[in-house]
Amino acid sequence: MKTKLFALLFGTSLALAACGGGDNAGEEPKDDTGSKDTAKAEEIVQQNCISCHGQNLEGGGAAPSLEKVGGKYDQEKIESIINKGQGGMPAGLINETDAAVVAEWLAQKK
Repeated sequence: MKTKLFALLFGTSLALAACGGGDNAGEEPKDDTGSKDTAKAEEIVQQNCISCHGQNLEGGGAAPSLEKVGGKYDQEKIESIINKGQGGMPAGLINETDAAVVAEWLAQKK
């Protein structure tokens, strides 16, 4: 009797664990600001932007600080600057899809 009860409980536990909650399956992780892809934005910036804008986006040389760029420009303007260039920054350093991700992330920096 104990073996059957144990088997039933174990089987039920296994089935429930396999099913899980599942209500957020396929969704990308979100941070506390609601951004869908903060990690991707940070990775893109690390690979493409820090050589001019600094490790912490503090700026350097001719490149301005991006630490509070969202307070100056909205997401659309930031994306336009990334895609078209401005001042000493050339156009098209990253593709348009990545530019949208980075612009969304930078627009939150206020």
